Amino acid sequence: MKKRVVLCFPVTHEQVAELDACSDDIEVVNAGQTGIAHEILNADIFVGHAKVPVPWNQVVRQGRLKWIQSSAAGLDHCLQPEVIDSDIVVSSVSGLFANQVAEQTMALLFGVYRSSLTFFRASEKREFVRRPTLDFHGQTVGIIGFGGNGRRIAEVLAPWGNRILATDKYPWDKPDYVERLIAADKLNGILPEIDCMILSVPLNDETRGMINREVLSKMKAGSVIINVARGPVVNEADLIDALSSGHLAGAGLDVVEVEPLHPTSPLWTMDNVVISPHVGAQSKYRVPDTIRFVAANLQRYLRGEEPLNVVDKHLGYPARKKPSV
Repeated sequence: MKKRVVLCFPVTHEQVAELDACSDDIEVVNAGQTGIAHEILNADIFVGHAKVPVPWNQVVRQGRLKWIQSSAAGLDHCLQPEVIDSDIVVSSVSGLFANQVAEQTMALLFGVYRSSLTFFRASEKREFVRRPTLDFHGQTVGIIGFGGNGRRIAEVLAPWGNRILATDKYPWDKPDYVERLIAADKLNGILPEIDCMILSVPLNDETRGMINREVLSKMKAGSVIINVARGPVVNEADLIDALSSGHLAGAGLDVVEVEPLHPTSPLWTMDNVVISPHVGAQSKYRVPDTIRFVAANLQRYLRGEEPLNVVDKHLGYPARKKPSV
């Protein structure tokens, strides 16, 4: 009997056919957001990112669904307690859009350092007036979360000659251009050294609210935060306080605690805050690249091999084995 593969991400008929053609042993159904809550009950494999409520209790209880292939790196949409405690295999597209996330990081970073928002607002009033900017060269950068996105960000920043520090759950395989790669729970030890903190951690129980008043107070006065991870990693009220007091010089936010950002949020009117609407992984190649990745992973799975990017469901991302000495 054919495996029923249920999709829930924006694909064309041609892309559905491309997936269907990768094996004679599957039947592909494009449920979309409107149909996923029903169709997932009849799925052997789920591919996508449901942005509507899904009856995970019922899915797990039925026992039919065996594999979730997320079309995103973040897995908070499907890693519900029922799924975590089940035998369902979960894999992600972690690292597939690291180039785009790195580009967005650079856009936000230099938007803050070169006061782009201040100059944009001045240009709307036709004010050709010099105003202060910050200097990025010579700064110490702390990359918090050194998975696929964090590593690519470090690669892109390396030619700038900045001092790069990083933290990760798996603090090994340090590239030469990173001065120090330390365990995630040692973050406090490098906070006083960091001029620019770049967040690229997944959202899980360990990271939710990790950047709070206590952490911010230990950072250098005049430092900058860039968040291309998940909004709830940062306590937004504490961030606003640190920006309002001047302790932080600025922030670049591709994500916020509650999306969309509420129209009354003080972040909208701060000249030292650059905001983008969660477009870090956005790319005209996103869906075609995802289709190719999923097709290859489907073939692996159907051959009885472990899919690429299988995640530790308690962590929310693929675990990395320590290399043998």
